[in-house]
Amino acid sequence: MSGRPLDVLEASLDEPVTVLLKDGNAYFGVLAGYDQHMNVVLEEALDEDTVPGDIELEQVQDTTIIRGDNVVTIKA
Repeated sequence: MSGRPLDVLEASLDEPVTVLLKDGNAYFGVLAGYDQHMNVVLEEALDEDTVPGDIELEQVQDTTIIRGDNVVTIKA
């Protein structure tokens, strides 16, 4: 596998991932899709508020779309 970002996303399709956003929130879910702008689509997503000392998970919609401009990291 190449280390290029889109190749890594391609290899992670239909796998669980963690998406960390600029605002400190993290989303956990199954990577269902992405595009060249690194916009991502998650299925069965959970939202984690990562404010220190106040971590809470909550189920979000069945399908979650995250704009690539807000993404800091995507971990497979």
